[in-house]
Amino acid sequence: MTRFRLLVSEALHSIRANLSTTVAAMMTVFIGMFLLGICIALGSWMVSWSSHTKKEIVVNVYFCAQDTCDNGPATNKQKAQTLVRINQISAQGLIKKFKYISKEEAWSNMKRTDPELTAGLTANPLPDAYKITPTRGEDAGKIATQLRSPSLPPGVQDVRYNKKVSERVLKVAKVIEISFALMVLILLAASTALIANTIRLSIFSRRREIEVMKLVGATNWFVRLPFMLEGLICGFGGAVLAVILLSITKVVAMPALHLDFNAGSDVHAWPFALTSMLMVLTGLVLGAIGTGITLRRFLKV
Repeated sequence: MTRFRLLVSEALHSIRANLSTTVAAMMTVFIGMFLLGICIALGSWMVSWSSHTKKEIVVNVYFCAQDTCDNGPATNKQKAQTLVRINQISAQGLIKKFKYISKEEAWSNMKRTDPELTAGLTANPLPDAYKITPTRGEDAGKIATQLRSPSLPPGVQDVRYNKKVSERVLKVAKVIEISFALMVLILLAASTALIANTIRLSIFSRRREIEVMKLVGATNWFVRLPFMLEGLICGFGGAVLAVILLSITKVVAMPALHLDFNAGSDVHAWPFALTSMLMVLTGLVLGAIGTGITLRRFLKV
């Protein structure tokens, strides 16, 4: 406990004696963590949106209707055979869920969602169908291929999924996820470098003090810990300021922009509390790492 109090007093004395560089380091952490918070909020929303978009990729199995196949409409036996094949594919883990939709249900849904398309029709042209939701959006092509191989099941008119749109959606989603990861990594690396350079100014002014401590027998960790504690304090202070500014931005600026993406109820960024916790923890870690990296060269006496 005595040693800990000594470390804290040394760190606080160093902060007071080098207030300008301490403030500069704290502002560096503040800017980096604020940008990180925005990146996490926007990036997590985009990743959530890409996941939501993937969920909308479905495979439709359309059965023969009265006038669509030479052999007439699909029989119950043929529909049962198709169900067996779907269950076989589901056993492979490719299918999340599937649902049989009768032509009456499909007609009712279309009249509700697209009444302009059904206004001039006197008869129901829609076939019975299975609507299959893949476990992953990327599995839609595999499901369609297996349903068509070696040929379409008896009584099935067609197996469809919007291949071009699905491939485009998956490509965009992959780019979003990779970009989010790269942005976070680049921002963390840049923040660490900036913090290390800022702290270096403070340590450089006290290099003689470090040399004297080393010459009288102080261990590397005895010299390093007060500086790392100083870095932790700077990191914590800068991260807290960033959280405060981000919360103000969230409460004041976001409603003023009147943004409405209509992306779906399951599309959302990470909770603000989680983002704030990540920002504070990252600020603490970057403060300690930045100090540790900078001190290495000055400990070689």
